[in-house]
Amino acid sequence: MATEMATELKQELMRVRREARELYSRDQVEEAVAKVAIKLAEDYSERFPVFVTIMNGGLVFAGQLLTRLDIPLEVDYLHASRYLGETSGGDVQWIVTPTANLEGRDVVILDDILDVGSTLLSIIEACKAQGAASVKTCVLVDKVHDRKAQPGLKADYTALEAEDLYLFGMGMDYKGYWRNAPGIFAVEEA
Repeated sequence: MATEMATELKQELMRVRREARELYSRDQVEEAVAKVAIKLAEDYSERFPVFVTIMNGGLVFAGQLLTRLDIPLEVDYLHASRYLGETSGGDVQWIVTPTANLEGRDVVILDDILDVGSTLLSIIEACKAQGAASVKTCVLVDKVHDRKAQPGLKADYTALEAEDLYLFGMGMDYKGYWRNAPGIFAVEEA
């Protein structure tokens, strides 16, 4: 039975990838990330920030962004999620918290996507509670819709905007898969 389920999952994943609509190519994503890196380098050139990546989605974005920042910085990560492999979110669940001392630090939170923003708002509050001097947010994609956790919620730094579709690629997943897809894709509904 396990083999049959794996075969069905693989078929679904391949169908989703094949039928997905590309919103941004790898080159377009890299160009947008480069622009964000320039702005971050300007804003943090005189500070010693700690960049905290939200796992697992922020991993690809962080890898592309951080190597473009020729400034002294510390890197840490956390894992908090509303999705945990599902395609719709529930309550925020904390899995791993940052180990860096955030007290008095300038913190930049890196994530793949700003959708509703509940997870991001929880993380901002947690960083402030640890005494961070400042907390800024930086996302690869901001989904444009009116369901934000707070009206007008925006990241401080945004590489790209996308319509309100289920997205995958460049760190964003479809049922835990396709974070590695080379671009940003929208799932086409069946």
